[in-house]
Amino acid sequence: MHLCGERWKLAPARCEIGGHELGCYHEMPAAAHDLDAVLAQADAWHAEGLGVALATVVRTWGSSPRPAGSKLAVNARGEFVGSVSGGCIEGAVITEALDIIAGRRGASVLEFGVADATAWEVGLACGGKVSVLVEALRPELLVELRAARAAGRPVALATKLDGSAAHLVPADDPRAAAVLRRDEAIVEDDTLLEPHNPPVRLVVVGAVHVAQPLAEMAALAGLAVTIVDPRRAWATAERFPGLELVTEWPDAALAALRLDARTAVVTLTHDPKLDDPALVVALRSQAFYIGCLGSQKTHAARRERLAATAGFDAATLDRLHGPVGLRINARTPSEIAVSILGEVIAALRGAA
Repeated sequence: MHLCGERWKLAPARCEIGGHELGCYHEMPAAAHDLDAVLAQADAWHAEGLGVALATVVRTWGSSPRPAGSKLAVNARGEFVGSVSGGCIEGAVITEALDIIAGRRGASVLEFGVADATAWEVGLACGGKVSVLVEALRPELLVELRAARAAGRPVALATKLDGSAAHLVPADDPRAAAVLRRDEAIVEDDTLLEPHNPPVRLVVVGAVHVAQPLAEMAALAGLAVTIVDPRRAWATAERFPGLELVTEWPDAALAALRLDARTAVVTLTHDPKLDDPALVVALRSQAFYIGCLGSQKTHAARRERLAATAGFDAATLDRLHGPVGLRINARTPSEIAVSILGEVIAALRGAA
């Protein structure tokens, strides 16, 4: 049995599952987060008149490689995008999806674990367990969900596990507020609640050499990247293709970006005239991570300046990660970018 990999995109290939040749989409670079790409492709298939089913991870235990809320879409031709396990149970999920599309059965929840013969058959022998909801696409709901995500409007998707109903829950509803705050799908009263928050943002001040690999890696990790630098010779589309570029002065730029609790800020210019105004705005915001490039000596001087000029106390200044990045003895710009992105992710996930 050959199972296709966990990502998708544009270039159809052929895979064999259960003795049937099926279409899949092998991974190619894309700026969009994978969930948005899965939803967009499902919408496109529906617009073509194809039957479509969606599979969603409901719960995981142990070493399951994909978190709750991960999605896979399947069309009537057997083409699929996304992933619910990284490859080891997709075959059984796709078979179920095709039966649902063909009308041979309704929505169902599939359970896989090391004690299940099916799980062994598809290769889930590493100690993990996963529960997956498979259901027919709800086109009207998909349109609403994609519109909310495109507008950056946080919502929760509530889906009955028996497939009887699904609807969007606004952010001011207590159930939605709780799941959006956790940013993790949960099951409550036989209903799967999925958070659909706006993307995590990374604002990079300074279109310097380190910013190039950092922006590229961050985009691959699903972050929405904005480059801020008033030096137009640095902040160019050629150096940062496909990214949002802002050439206003950093304090004005960051104020306009309205930094929130899903925003990380990294200053890379080494120039206090550019970095410090950005840091003042960032420290007065709810940004979950603020990092500053520079040595320990440079960072100590930075703290003194910000205390003297902006009146920040020690507790506030302790929010600054400086020198920026995990301590991995990084040397090259790409290695430094890895260390920075690793520290941003650690802060996002509560590990730092």
